[in-house]
Amino acid sequence: MDARNEAREFLMSRRANITPEQAGLPVSGHRRVAGLRRGEVAMLADVSPEYYAKIERGQLAGVSDAVLESLARALQLDDAEREHLFDLARAANGAAQPVRRRRPKRWVARDSLIRALDAIVAGPAFVRNGRMDVLATNTLGRAFYDEVFDGPGEGNLARYCFLDERAKAFYPDWEAAADVTVSILRTEAGRDPRDKQLHDLVGELSTCSDAFRTRWGAHNVRRHGSGTKEFHHHEVGDLTLMYEGLELTAEPGLSLLIYTAEPGSPSQERLQLLANLAATFAARPPRAEYPDTIQGS
Repeated sequence: MDARNEAREFLMSRRANITPEQAGLPVSGHRRVAGLRRGEVAMLADVSPEYYAKIERGQLAGVSDAVLESLARALQLDDAEREHLFDLARAANGAAQPVRRRRPKRWVARDSLIRALDAIVAGPAFVRNGRMDVLATNTLGRAFYDEVFDGPGEGNLARYCFLDERAKAFYPDWEAAADVTVSILRTEAGRDPRDKQLHDLVGELSTCSDAFRTRWGAHNVRRHGSGTKEFHHHEVGDLTLMYEGLELTAEPGLSLLIYTAEPGSPSQERLQLLANLAATFAARPPRAEYPDTIQGS
C-alpha cells in the first residue's frame, strides 16, 4: 500500500465529512462541496493554505506532532482517527514505524497462552491479529466460529464476513458488522502499510466483493475495545454478547477477545448449550490455509 496515497485519501475523506456548520464557520453563497474547503481546514488548523495543500497531497514526512494535533482538532477526528493520522505520519517518516517482534512464518501459540484460553469457560475467547486471522481459540470459541474455519473464510473473519453467505445470518446486523470489519483492517493498514499479507487480503476482498470495495474507499477507522454484539448461531440461535479486547503485551500486534453473556439471560443459557455441544467436537481444529497456524484447546 502506498503511504502517500493512504494519507491523501484519508485526509480528503475526513475533510468531506465535516460541514462548515459543524466547524462553526459561516456559510454564504453556493458551495460546490458539502464538506470543508482546503483553505477552511488550513484556517482552523492555523497553518498556511499552501502547507495544508502539501499535507493533503500525502506529504506527511516531517510534519510535527503539534501540526498533526491541530489537524485532528480541525477535522474533529475521534480517537481512532487521530491515532490513524499519527500512524500514517510514522509511515511517511519511515524508520519511525512501531517496533514489532518478527514472528515465524507459522505462528504457534505458546502453551501458557493455550492454558489461559482453556481457563476461560464462560464464553468464546480467541486471539486474532490485525488482519483478522483467528489464530487460537478456546473450545467454545472454536464452536462459536465454526463457520469461519470450514468455509471461504479460511480462518479469517474478514473473508468470512464478505465471502461466506452464512455470515449474513450469523450477524443479524450484517451492514454494521461489515463496517466494523473494514474499519479494523483500515486501521491496521495505517499501522503497518508494508504488510504484504494484508495487502493481498485487501486485494482479494476488493476483487470479490463490491460491498468491501465500497467500504474500503470510505477510509473509516475505529478501535475495537469493548461493546455489545448480536449474533445468530446456527446451532443455538440468537445471542447478545458483551466483548472485551485486550492487547497481548508478549505478542505485539495480537489481541485477545472474550465474549460473555449477561448472567441468567437466555444468551447465557444458549452459550451453555453451545459449550455442551462443543465438548463433542474434536479437541484441535484443522489447520487453515493461511500462514499463521490456528491453535485450539
